[in-house]
Amino acid sequence: QVHLVESGGGLVQPGGSLRLSCAASGTIFNIYSMGWYRQAPGQQRGLVAIISSSGTTNYAESVKGRFTISRDNRKNTVYLQMNNLKPEDTAVYYCYVNQRGTGYWGQGTQVTVSS
Repeated sequence: QVHLVESGGGLVQPGGSLRLSCAASGTIFNIYSMGWYRQAPGQQRGLVAIISSSGTTNYAESVKGRFTISRDNRKNTVYLQMNNLKPEDTAVYYCYVNQRGTGYWGQGTQVTVSS
């Protein structure tokens, strides 16, 4: 089993920045991809950004140029740097890890962008 602990969410004004972190622990032996999804009220959960074990990244169009995903393989941790935040970025953000084809989810962290 893999356990994910997220941190870094909160309330921020439009144009502000936040950095999310997600640390994986437990039985870890070969993590493929790590990423972030988000779900706003009344909407389906969707991909924000994902990074492969080799560092290849993929972003949702709505966050390109504003968000940056990175990972520290030694710490089994994935980060999401979010800049120039907009009210439409408000959502619960979920960490996702794929270990040898099995997916694991974090509990979610709330990000609210409001003045």
